[in-house]
Amino acid sequence: MSTRKKPPAAKPHQGPSADIAEVMRRLTEAIPAPKCELDHTDAWTLLIATILSAQSTDRTVNTVTPVLFGKWPTPAALAAAPREEVEAVVHRTGFFRNKAKSIQGASLAIVEEHGGEVPHDMESLVRLPGVARKTANVVLGVAYRIAAGVVVDTHVTRVSQRLGLTEAKVAEKVEQDLCARLPREQWIDGGHRILLLGRYVCLAKGPQCQDCPLFELCPSREGVALGSVAERAKATQSLVESRGGLGGAKSE
Repeated sequence: MSTRKKPPAAKPHQGPSADIAEVMRRLTEAIPAPKCELDHTDAWTLLIATILSAQSTDRTVNTVTPVLFGKWPTPAALAAAPREEVEAVVHRTGFFRNKAKSIQGASLAIVEEHGGEVPHDMESLVRLPGVARKTANVVLGVAYRIAAGVVVDTHVTRVSQRLGLTEAKVAEKVEQDLCARLPREQWIDGGHRILLLGRYVCLAKGPQCQDCPLFELCPSREGVALGSVAERAKATQSLVESRGGLGGAKSE
């Protein structure tokens, strides 16, 4: 990406919103194969990793989960583990006491109430300890390819506001606005593309407007675009696929 001095933080949109169809077309070109950056092998490991990712980074979680699942490889094993041992393993992710309680509680509920299988529906998922709608959408969309909604974190909220796709600040209202604008078949991958753009390009501080493939569409843009749309899309693809070179954006 460019080394040019970063522009000031982009402002919330003023005026009409971006053309959502063209936004999705450009994001599909820039991020053709969006992937969840939490390492996982199945719905349960994804669920646990997502719970641990709150106020942490995917990179940190990905260093913790191999140890966690190595010691307790099934929901039953994790549910029965000594709490203090689980806390010690997940300590680096922050809020470790609450997170240990949540992942053990969710695992116990999966064993006792769902036959050892992570539920396939929103209503059952959000009843699990530590699981709110965002986490449930991650599991349903990534593990099961069920489009129950759009994953909304701080990155999605920020990008959607800057594009004028929502004025909401509450995640559930942002999700409602995006679901109303996006075809259902784009809820999973389209939403994830918005998330990745926010994580690596449309940053909270010093957004890389000049390198963004959505520059011409964004009512909050600052500065001057560098190169063609295709060039910016290619640069964004490289940045996302390398996880920013370092990886480590928060999964808030």
